Amino acid sequence: MQELHDAPLAPLTTFRLGGPATRLITATTDAEVVDAVREADAAGVPLLIVGGGSNLVVGDKGFDGTALRIATSGFELSGTTLELAAGEVWTDAVARTVEAGLAGIECLSGIPGSAGATPIQNVGAYGQEVSSTITEVVAYDRRTGGTVTLPAEDCGFSYRHSRFKADPDRYVVLRVRFLLEDAGGLSAPLKYAETARALGVEAGDRVPLESARDTVLKLRAGKGMVLDPEDHDTWSAGSFFTNPILTDAEFTAFRARVRERLGEGAEPPAYPAGDGRTKTSAAWLIDKAGFTKGYGTGAARISTKHTLALTNRGGATTEDLLALAREVVAGVRDAFGVTLVNEPVMVGTAL
Repeated sequence: MQELHDAPLAPLTTFRLGGPATRLITATTDAEVVDAVREADAAGVPLLIVGGGSNLVVGDKGFDGTALRIATSGFELSGTTLELAAGEVWTDAVARTVEAGLAGIECLSGIPGSAGATPIQNVGAYGQEVSSTITEVVAYDRRTGGTVTLPAEDCGFSYRHSRFKADPDRYVVLRVRFLLEDAGGLSAPLKYAETARALGVEAGDRVPLESARDTVLKLRAGKGMVLDPEDHDTWSAGSFFTNPILTDAEFTAFRARVRERLGEGAEPPAYPAGDGRTKTSAAWLIDKAGFTKGYGTGAARISTKHTLALTNRGGATTEDLLALAREVVAGVRDAFGVTLVNEPVMVGTAL
């Protein structure tokens, strides 16, 4: 276990933003993780859990407390059952499952961050969510002081949400278990229209696993969503805002605003979200509100490849980034009456 003081956090985030932590501990085993959490809790010291840093916005003043970087390793595959240590690099783990001929998470290729973060956010993209394959999450429960194993049905999974996100100060994820599918080297049925079109097949079809993974990586790269240290268009947290989910009444009012602004025949994107609710596209809202690709003149700008990604063009501060985010939120609200919600976790700052 490594310990540093007044340690910069910016290099540990994909934004490359944020001030230092009073103390930074890097834990490489589950036992070290648990010991560090217990120590901080016993001393009443604020604790920040850091994985891959792909979903963190750290304030310019940093974090006054202990930052615990989880760098545990462990990839155990038995038949179609997969167990990942929280510190495993997610996209590398996905690549290994594809090489093993197992389907279920291949369309989650290229997503930055660590395996332990995936159940917290219920990570999803291109028609797949981790909640569809997770069977159990092993976590340290800070309330009881013990390690617990939570079955998927107790994890409270929903769109970009979970029990862990709802109560962020209670659980520290240690391991995640998945049940994958042996489909003879084929992918899970493709659910996302863009992926199916790119592969020249129909939604619901299966394709070779490698083809599915390669196509998703190309689609993500085309939107600046695959990390590249040399490309500032990828210095982001991926999608900065979640897609809004609206009640029937809210969607009716929203549609009226769209037609008022864009013309009588205009129709916003609409996808069933269950319980009489409708999901619409945050990227579409941002673009139609006037914040096009590449918007901005300072060190923080919208990606030139995708309107959902806010980027650090080099030399930005966290406040630069949040000023841009607030401008986008206000502009979308004024145009369409919909309030965007940030997806990344704010540390020592707020949108």
